[in-house]
Amino acid sequence: MLSILLTPFSVLYGLITRLRNGFYDRGWIKSYSFDSCATICVGNLSVGGTGKTPMVEYLIRLLLPHYSLAVLSRGYGRQTKGFRLAGEQDTASTLGDEPFQFYKKWQGKISVAVCENRVEGMNRLLNSDRKIDVVLLDDAFQHRRLKPSFSILLTDYSKPFFVDHLLPKGRLREGRRASTRAQVVVVTKCPATVQEASYRSAIHNYAAIKPLFFSSIKYGTPVALAEGSQIGKDVLLVTGIANSKPLVDYCHTVFTVKGYYHFVDHHHYSPADIISIQERAIACNSKILTTEKDMVKLISGELTSVLKKDLWFYQPIETFFLNSGSEFDNAIVHHIENYLHRSTTK
Repeated sequence: MLSILLTPFSVLYGLITRLRNGFYDRGWIKSYSFDSCATICVGNLSVGGTGKTPMVEYLIRLLLPHYSLAVLSRGYGRQTKGFRLAGEQDTASTLGDEPFQFYKKWQGKISVAVCENRVEGMNRLLNSDRKIDVVLLDDAFQHRRLKPSFSILLTDYSKPFFVDHLLPKGRLREGRRASTRAQVVVVTKCPATVQEASYRSAIHNYAAIKPLFFSSIKYGTPVALAEGSQIGKDVLLVTGIANSKPLVDYCHTVFTVKGYYHFVDHHHYSPADIISIQERAIACNSKILTTEKDMVKLISGELTSVLKKDLWFYQPIETFFLNSGSEFDNAIVHHIENYLHRSTTK
């Protein structure tokens, strides 16, 4: 019944997004591209939860040995406005959780910037002191004002875009045929055995002849916030991410999960949240396991005074390809090499 009631609103939303995309496609609204560096967009059609952060980190690991890199993000959930180039004074509150995560992991090796206006962000980033070969655009697929040189579209295996619907009936931010703007499509969070043929057929109905890859995530050894702490078998799980089901399922196979705090994506933790979680962990004689994205919000600002680091661990995750991973890597590198060569010969 609710789905039927929401259908007219989804139709109206779809009309608005089609008009907007049509204006950009026809050049009636100007898009901006940048010739001095390759710009690789990592995005999706749905609202969160497709694995953009692990994919950006995969690209950083792939490209960092060979190119000067930067990441540009909107900085969702931060308490600042405008352009900001990450520095030692920054926290998850000033950058947003994902950009701060990138900065903490690769501090001094890549540039990380945030800006609501991606075109302004690119201009400011490229006018900084550091020469940049490649900019990774985090969650910029719907930001049509900036035209990337290469787009990677992600879709969750359990919630693929070809069976989803537009907001508010479903989770799509724009129609399925917008997938044609991508150079490659990656199905993420796949199980060990995937129905490749059916997914290829369904996706190619909308993004015909686009290269299609299948990836999954692997979990590393939990990392302690306090050096020397051991996690043990019993854990209290805490997440503030869009799609926590894969992590929850994994934890139930590895640990005895004594309880689960499920917060909304980009949740702003309060001291009261932390105190309550820690009291419950102590009461059930458990350690606390959270995500890396949540962890970066815990280690700075007002939470440090109440955080009992010896209780806390975070779970690292990485993207890996089930097959044809070298083909994906080669497609990215080939594009960058061609783009940089073309920019130097102009």
